[in-house]
Amino acid sequence: MEYDIKNEDSMGKLPDQKELEKELSEYLSKKYGDRIKIISPFVFPKGNKAEMDEGKFAPKKEGAPLFDMLPEELEAYLDGFIVKQDQAKAVLGTKICTHFNRIQFLDNNTGKKKPLGVGMIKNNVLMIGPTGVGKTYMVKLIAQKLGVPFVKGDATKFSETGYVGGDVEDLVRDLVYEANEDIDLAENGIIYIDEIDKIASARNIIGHDVSRTGVQRALLKPMEETDVDIKVPHDPVSQIQAIEHYRRTGKKEKKMVNTKNILFIMSGAFGDLADIIKKRLQSQGIGFEADVRSTEIPWEILKEVRAQDLIEFGFESEFIGRLPVIVVFDELTKEDLIEILKNPNNPIILSKRQDFRAYGIDIKFEEEALAKIAELAAREKTGARGLVSAIEKVLIPFEKTLPSTDIKELLVTPELVDNPEGELLLLKQNPEAPKRLERFQRGAQEELENIKAFVRKKAPEFSHRSGMEIYEKRIELIAELFLRTISDVNTAFEDFLEMSRQIREEETSIFDKLETKIIFEDSAVDEIIRRTIETGEEPGSLALQLVKKLEYGLKLVKDRAGVENFVITGEAVTDMEKYINDLVKKYYQEEYERRPAKITKRGIE
Repeated sequence: MEYDIKNEDSMGKLPDQKELEKELSEYLSKKYGDRIKIISPFVFPKGNKAEMDEGKFAPKKEGAPLFDMLPEELEAYLDGFIVKQDQAKAVLGTKICTHFNRIQFLDNNTGKKKPLGVGMIKNNVLMIGPTGVGKTYMVKLIAQKLGVPFVKGDATKFSETGYVGGDVEDLVRDLVYEANEDIDLAENGIIYIDEIDKIASARNIIGHDVSRTGVQRALLKPMEETDVDIKVPHDPVSQIQAIEHYRRTGKKEKKMVNTKNILFIMSGAFGDLADIIKKRLQSQGIGFEADVRSTEIPWEILKEVRAQDLIEFGFESEFIGRLPVIVVFDELTKEDLIEILKNPNNPIILSKRQDFRAYGIDIKFEEEALAKIAELAAREKTGARGLVSAIEKVLIPFEKTLPSTDIKELLVTPELVDNPEGELLLLKQNPEAPKRLERFQRGAQEELENIKAFVRKKAPEFSHRSGMEIYEKRIELIAELFLRTISDVNTAFEDFLEMSRQIREEETSIFDKLETKIIFEDSAVDEIIRRTIETGEEPGSLALQLVKKLEYGLKLVKDRAGVENFVITGEAVTDMEKYINDLVKKYYQEEYERRPAKITKRGIE
């Protein structure tokens, strides 16, 4: 049964779940007697966006999917994953949220099939920055957070085959695949094309560089608005589907994807662009006298980029005109690389934890060791990508050898980074050395405190998103979930929310199972989640097991004192016997105090 909230304000406040179930039960009992009983763990109002996952797309019968996210919220989400790049996070968060919110606004107010006027500007983005600064990572995070289909292409693939509009349109068809054949969803996706600077016309060629300008022109219509046919001759699967459809219906099927709402994001390093900008600035008397070399690009100069610079670089004016949003990423310093490694959400350390956990090995990192790894990576001049090669170089000997031993704990220390082979030999010779074990425990505690500090910083955002109070005990639980599941902090928080939801769901159904009204205090929910983390059992199942163990004592109090509702505290989970004893004492004492006094030979009783 669905409850329509379209006219909620005019109809008054919605009944809560219990009130709704009670009203329905009374109505059905009057009409059918006791032959029908409502079993409904949850009743959700229809279409209440406040109860949907924040920032997620949700299916809609017609038109674009629903969208609900604000620029500052998306920027705050990116802050949890990406170090530095403040301007890029702010601009991308703002323009991408505006893009999807505008789609929804126009869809709600004009209808999907109505024309929206000529000259509508789409917020396509051009990202400029060196390799390894997080351009691709940022776009993937945004697409994942918003729940939109996302495909990535490489501009060099198009330049190899020259004038190939078909290949560009294949990216649109890939969106349909990523959207599980949902064309409405695909029409609101993101296409990301990397190495876009490689399709700029060569400046040492007289006339047009046909192959590269051809690719630029092939992108013009999709970037603005065009219809792309899903069925193409070079795709055997689509042709088989078309034949089968014709066999069944006798009609040709033509499925089209409109690119009006598809967001295009381009990125590249643009190594020679700094020379062009410097030349323009100097001709205007602005300055920047420093010698600009291709090996050491002053990225601050690139922040002065203008459309005319990109045209001189080798792009068609029509192409640049379809990329109104330009973002320049900052180069990463050694200090930035250290901050990346220290961030609990960074995929580099998370991946190594997963690699070693696959063999049952728990790996920890000392902060000094992370600093040394960052120093190794900085020498590579490849940004965050250098971190991957640096950490692999250090840990591969351990990843190869330790699975064949009984060693289940590894602490990455500065000494290990400096001399991996030597430290591996020492570890194999004396894995149970007291100082080594003590140092590992200290490293584990420091890691836990760092994660808790990170969660504490994110607590206001988590609380705002969920409407749930995030106090210190819950911060500890989220940190423990993070370490157990080896996921990012946001996922650990979502897991915590899901566990809480399951416990509350079980709370509503316990009355039908045991005919006892149970309310779990927040402290009890927290303790059940702690047990879930320790045992791996389902939280709803643990909640039911707990109440069943308490059932006899609760029934005793219910029969003797007439109590109908019981509040389960955290103590009930940690010390069940004391909880029941205190409960019995409390209600028996209250019953005793309510009794009238009797006068006997021994006095007043």
